[in-house]
Amino acid sequence: MKQNILVLCTGNSCRSQMAEGFLRQMAGDRFDVFSAGTDPRPEVHPLAVKVMGEAGIDISSQRPKDLKQYLGRIPVRHLIIVCSDADESCPRVFPGMSQRLFWPFDDPAKFVGSPEETAAEFRRVRDQIGERIREWLK
Repeated sequence: MKQNILVLCTGNSCRSQMAEGFLRQMAGDRFDVFSAGTDPRPEVHPLAVKVMGEAGIDISSQRPKDLKQYLGRIPVRHLIIVCSDADESCPRVFPGMSQRLFWPFDDPAKFVGSPEETAAEFRRVRDQIGERIREWLK
């Protein structure tokens, strides 16, 4: 039986969605992967979809979900928190959890710059997330 991974962020629109996409691609045969937010946004950020597509991962069908959808409903073996705000506001303990990881990444949605600079920031954060996941899966 596969273990569950929950990737948690505040808005569940950028970083956690990218991490979910990477985990499904790299380890979907080993884990069931979910992502959620403590205050989910209406949609996945279009630039997150674009830069993940550039990396060969389609997250266009993913949607932001509320943490309450999973809390106490699925056993979370690995909780990965990818932003500081979610780390402060999320529960410290989940039923069945064996590992709570805190990997804070910059929020590319808060970046201010030209369209080209903003896309570059999304790519930078995407690459950091992908590298961190590759290291953890080793």
